[in-house]
This record gives sequence, C-alpha cells and structure tokens, in this order.
Amino acid sequence: MIDRIGIIGGGSWGTALALVAARAGRTVTLYARDAETIDDINRHHENRRRLPGIPLDKTIAATGDLARALDADAIILAVPAQSVRAVVAAMPRGLSQGKPLVVAAKGLERGSGKRMSEILAEEAPGAIPAMLSGPSFASDVARRLPTAVTIAAEDEGLALALSRALAHDAFRPYAETDLVGVELGGAVKNVLAIAAGIVAGRKLGASALAALIARNFVELRRFAEAMGALPETPMGLSGLGDLVLTCSGPQSRNFAFGLSLGGGAALTAPHPLVEGIETAVVVRDLARQHGIAMPIVEAVADILAGQLDIDHAIERLMTRPLRRETDS
Repeated sequence: MIDRIGIIGGGSWGTALALVAARAGRTVTLYARDAETIDDINRHHENRRRLPGIPLDKTIAATGDLARALDADAIILAVPAQSVRAVVAAMPRGLSQGKPLVVAAKGLERGSGKRMSEILAEEAPGAIPAMLSGPSFASDVARRLPTAVTIAAEDEGLALALSRALAHDAFRPYAETDLVGVELGGAVKNVLAIAAGIVAGRKLGASALAALIARNFVELRRFAEAMGALPETPMGLSGLGDLVLTCSGPQSRNFAFGLSLGGGAALTAPHPLVEGIETAVVVRDLARQHGIAMPIVEAVADILAGQLDIDHAIERLMTRPLRRETDS
C-alpha cells in the first residue's frame, strides 16, 4: 500500500500535489530548497510565494532534508524537466531503490533528447519510473476544482496503486501503461501551446486559433505514434486533453509566452518557467531525424532561435503545398 508520499519541489505544482496527497489521506513530506518556503508551509500552512491565499493541510510537513522526503512509499518529482537529471543524481541511491519515482514535469531533455523515464533509468536505475500528466493547472488543483489526469507506469498494478493513493473527490487519476505516449504528449503540447499563444497575440482570430489547435493535435499524435506511443494514448488526457488546456489562455505559461511574442515582445524579455522553449528544438531535431513532418513545431523552433520572424512563419505555414487533411 502507498501511504507515505514524498514530494520533491516546493513550487506551485509540488505544493498543489502535496495538497492532493494530503486530501487523499496520505502522509506527505515536501522537500524544498528555499528556507522561507519551508518555514511558510510549516508555520503558516501556506506557500505565499507560489500559491498565495490557498491554505495548506496542516499535516503537510516541509523539509530541507532530501533524505527525509525520500523516506516514503512513493516519490513525486515536481521540478522542471531540465532539472530532473540533476535532482535525481543528487538523491542517495539507496533511498530510491525499488520505489516509484513519479515525474510530474513535461518535457524532453535538451541536448540528449531523452524522456524523463530514460533519465531516471540512468540516474536512479533501482527506482521504478512513472509519470503524472494531463490537463491540470496548479492553482485549479490547489483550489480543489475538479481535475482528471493520467498516471502511467509500465506495470498496470503500480499505475493503479498510484492512482488510488492520490484520488479524492476533486482529483481523478486514470491509470495507464503507455509511459512513452504519456511522456511525449506532455512534452510536445508545451511547444504547440507557444504557437497558439502567438496566434492569439497576433490577433489572427478565433478561426485561425481553432485551425491551429486542430493541426497541433495532428503533429502531436503523429510524433507520439512514430516514437512508439500507442495510437489511443494521444487521444486521452495526457495528449488531447492537455493540449486543449494549454492552448486555451494565459493561465498556461507556454501560451502566455507565445501571447507576448505575438504581441511584439522581444525574445529576450523576462519570462517565467516555460518548458516549451527548451523542448522545441529537441522535438524539431527528433522529428527531422525520424522523418516526421511537424511544420508548426519547425516554425516555433525557428522563431525561438531568431531565424524566422512571426509574419514569415505564418506565411510559410499558410502557403505549404495543398494536400488532403489526413496527409502530412
């Protein structure tokens, strides 16, 4: 039975998932690096920097001792995708042995192009990789608004056990065994959400945005299946569901970043964590290597690299050779 949950990451998502686990009746220990965040959670039962105004369950214990958080039945990694390798490498090997390590980040590692489960296999070979993904904003989850997600592990029994450990009346996890498909859906949708934000920022209209989202899904599904995902996985919460959410408005960091670019902001303008920036070039390069047509991802990667301006990117997409919708 999974009763004790360790959360690695004191940001908004880690804090929201700590609330999920506590509401499900689990014993929760949250690891954070920032002493102010730890004190805030333990003394005031609130993460005022990351989730202001949302009271936290008083049973959630925050700590700066990584080993204490790892003393659990399952561990959730709620850190940025590009930080997963460093965080896992810092874990004492024995403490993660034989335990589920659930990655709650969405991205592919820049440089290696590896999925999060592949990084876990390298840095914590004795742990059991799992993935939590799907349409879920931290603030919605923390405010106890109805949310459904996917929890994937190669072993169906483990995926079901993790789902049961986190489920409560406002948080419904669905168990899945297609780890590859769940990982890729979450990673690719971040890149495509930047494109949706650009279209909204350029004020190209609702028709253009709807068309883009539909074509975004074509690219996500095509990429996932070519890279080994089951055909039905992109149709679910971790694919289509998450894509619709992140293309729906500025509550999504990736959409908000694209919105600012479409409105004329410089690439160098400050922005919060946007996972799609790092993932764009990775997805583009993998697509090229495997001969997968992804013109929207190509355009986003070229824009972010400063190699293509937005108006020319739009022209390039709109003047591609005509073909059947179901063709590439």
